[in-house]
Amino acid sequence: MKLKTIVNGKVYQFKDVKDVLAKANEPKAGDRLQKIAASDETERVAAKVVLSEMLVEDLVENPTVPYEKDEVTRVNLDGMNKKTYERIRRMSIGNLRELILDHKTTNDDLKRISRGISGEVAAGVAKLMSSMDLVYGASKIHKITRCNTEIGHPGTLSYRIQANSTTDNPETIILGVMEGISFGSGDACIGINPVEDNFESTNRIAQKVFEFVKKYDVPTQITVLSHITTQMDAMRRGTPLSMIFQSIAGTEKTNDSFGVTKKLIQEAYQVAFEFGISSGPNLLYFETGQGSEVSVDADEGVDEMTLEARTYGFARYFDPFMVNNVSGFIGPETIYDGKEMIRANLEDHFMGKLMGLPMGMAPCFTNHTPINMDDQQIGTMLLTMAGANFFMGIPHGDDVMLAYQDTSFHDDACLRELMGKKPAPEFHRWLMKKGLMDELGKLTALAGDASIFL
Repeated sequence: MKLKTIVNGKVYQFKDVKDVLAKANEPKAGDRLQKIAASDETERVAAKVVLSEMLVEDLVENPTVPYEKDEVTRVNLDGMNKKTYERIRRMSIGNLRELILDHKTTNDDLKRISRGISGEVAAGVAKLMSSMDLVYGASKIHKITRCNTEIGHPGTLSYRIQANSTTDNPETIILGVMEGISFGSGDACIGINPVEDNFESTNRIAQKVFEFVKKYDVPTQITVLSHITTQMDAMRRGTPLSMIFQSIAGTEKTNDSFGVTKKLIQEAYQVAFEFGISSGPNLLYFETGQGSEVSVDADEGVDEMTLEARTYGFARYFDPFMVNNVSGFIGPETIYDGKEMIRANLEDHFMGKLMGLPMGMAPCFTNHTPINMDDQQIGTMLLTMAGANFFMGIPHGDDVMLAYQDTSFHDDACLRELMGKKPAPEFHRWLMKKGLMDELGKLTALAGDASIFL
């Protein structure tokens, strides 16, 4: 394995795979905070040259966190298809990039590749790609999943309604849900973040949302994003939840801080299978984002983009219904400005789909960063072109409970119209039945009037 190259007459020597991956990354605040980023653009180019000549097996056999030390590494490598890996292991990362971008390479081809790579390989390929490469590569991959309903069909774009309340007030939440559905959002799920992480809040919110969904026969999924153990307890006690949610990350140390392990997630799936209100087979919802490991000092000296790809290798093992990426949510110490946010989102979406995941995206930002709504909208439009499975739907794009900015119900409607996308099939038929949308996926004059539910 060659770890040095010459650029502009200067020799660049890198320490190991971890060093090459970090130096090859596009500028990110988290990498600068760790002091592992390239010192300048020339060093970044040199790292990309070295990375492009590395073989798939170099990255698989030299994981950034040792196998014996880290559960995420073990799940990444143990979850690979060995026959596929043997077929591509001697391919260089540069040639793997060319194969992915070749117009003759199909969705089925890319799905097979996804089972034979680790997170480090997905990150390595993405580091060699331009923004257009990332959009084009991701647009070729489609992942359909089913919980109560199916999302991810080509030509569709779904949304999670996130109508949070600062007091966990079910009446306030339902008003937001009514507005979102009237604009055609909610086919991915109705997912509420509770203020209080306990059975009482989780059950109270879920019962009210279920009452609404049942009354109007809305074809969707219900989830309340309390801790995985709280949701498991609630399901066992009869709370009407469709699937179980959990944040996950790219190192065992970070997952420990989240209170989650492989064994616990396997148990959660079984609980959802036995007590949930959906048929599946996809019964889990994961949330991820570049920088989570840095924010809890559990990054193991690995760059935040590679850690995110390792997270996808962990998620892949459990075949989730949906994965939502929230790079930009943490703050300027991990993603500093709009350019970093857009690039991180394109990287994450591509890497997740390359790893075989049903990727949804939240090009979000907090008010203590230089990121603004223009950056967010540019990122969201690019991700729509890239084929993201879903986005968020938040009243006015302003989450009053979590204090951050995301896509609004109006944004959701605009994105579908811009790209000629429709909702998930069952939800689309329901919207037509209610007179909110026509057969082509265009909203009617009745759309946006939440009073139809009052």
